[in-house]
Amino acid sequence: MKHILVPIGSTENAQKTLQYAIDFAAAINAKIFVFRAYSSLTKAGTMINVDTIITRETNLYLRAMVNSCVLKNVDIKLISAKGSVVDSVAAIDQELGIDLVIVGAKSNSIKENLFLGRTAGSLVKRSNVAVLTIPEGYIYKPVSTILMAFKSGIIKSKTILKPLQFVVEEFKADVNLLLVKTPNYTEEDLILHPHLKALQSTLTVTENATTFQGVLEHIKIQNPDMVCVLRRKRGFFQKLWEKNTILKEEFYSNVPLLVLKG
Repeated sequence: MKHILVPIGSTENAQKTLQYAIDFAAAINAKIFVFRAYSSLTKAGTMINVDTIITRETNLYLRAMVNSCVLKNVDIKLISAKGSVVDSVAAIDQELGIDLVIVGAKSNSIKENLFLGRTAGSLVKRSNVAVLTIPEGYIYKPVSTILMAFKSGIIKSKTILKPLQFVVEEFKADVNLLLVKTPNYTEEDLILHPHLKALQSTLTVTENATTFQGVLEHIKIQNPDMVCVLRRKRGFFQKLWEKNTILKEEFYSNVPLLVLKG
């Protein structure tokens, strides 16, 4: 894991998210790309260099944000792009090869009742890169225990677990697997893929209506440093297929949440 992309919004928590990303990158010797997307509507009679001006102002904002952090000798590059965050992330990944996106859970949202705001939710929903969402105000600490929740032990991709495997290896972290038996589960779902077995420190099997509820039940008991889930169409973030946000009343985590493409 060498390239980390950090989308930056305009909230007060953006600096804390960036500081977390810098601390995380310093621990694993990774490079950071600090990124902000912008949009502009060019109409007749407007300045033809409006995009140039916006790009310059965006880079100044990013530079000020970086300068407000403790850099810890991390290699940091600035990127500004015109367009949506999700499309820009895809383009940057294609050009540079991004291993992980670190984003504030609420991003640009000021709504207190949200756990995942629109930007973070859209990235979780549509990005093909692993996403690590950081709760408001969360301060970095090394990862020693990870709660990984899933409702099926079937793993079809050979690379889906690579970000998690990297974190486990770098931090020597324990992985506590949580297999949530939801309604209509099959016996095949209860069989762990060998790559999951290789990560396992402990295994807990629980029965809940949703994977969400399984995590909420066990996160307080296990008190992990990180929660990891798989993004599947009918998995943990099923509600995101209806919208791009998650309410705190639906789910909340006070530790970083690593979402792997399922």
